[in-house]
Amino acid sequence: MKKMILMALLAMAVTSVKAQYEPGRWSLKPYAALGFSTLSNMEALPLFPGVKLDKKIAAAARSGLVVEYQVAERVGIEAGLMYGMQGCGWDDYKAGDNKLENFGLELQYIQVPVAANIYLVKGLALKAGVQVGFLTSADVKYTTETKINGYDTTSDTRIDFKKECNTVDVSIPVGLSYEFDSHWVIDATYNIGLTKVNKDSDPDGNDHKNGVFFVGFGYKFGL
Repeated sequence: MKKMILMALLAMAVTSVKAQYEPGRWSLKPYAALGFSTLSNMEALPLFPGVKLDKKIAAAARSGLVVEYQVAERVGIEAGLMYGMQGCGWDDYKAGDNKLENFGLELQYIQVPVAANIYLVKGLALKAGVQVGFLTSADVKYTTETKINGYDTTSDTRIDFKKECNTVDVSIPVGLSYEFDSHWVIDATYNIGLTKVNKDSDPDGNDHKNGVFFVGFGYKFGL
């Protein structure tokens, strides 16, 4: 009896694995990712005469849903709908009791990625495609700390920067993903920006494009 149960479970597992890559199969994947981002050609930020803040990477995150269609056993086409946050940052600055912290440009997008999954071996896929992002907000933000009459005072500032930015962002996502037999998926993706973020070039004539690296997790189930 035990042998029959074990054989039945094994058969179900094998069937499930094969179904993961069966041509014509549709699947849905809730997805979330964390990473870091920056903007190309973004130089040190002049704060005061003789004082510049060096650029640093900023935190990035996104989440949403992905639909995949298995074209062939080793080829799948997926499309997603994501909400993403990215941007760039600059170093903190301190002068006496005064501090400037968390200085950065925060960009938020509704993103539509479309990619091909080329399965090199079972579970392991090479990913490449195109992503279009629609800007929902762009803010310059920073925190100031100072001491007044012996008391520490903190102030958070957020300045709307959306009018200075292009509303559409196009990028090329490339990466790798691995799907476990349990249907959990982990991936690493780098988005190469094609279009500039800023409407007008900066005083040095530079244009800035997004560059974002993500590590994401999802759970894929058949439809």
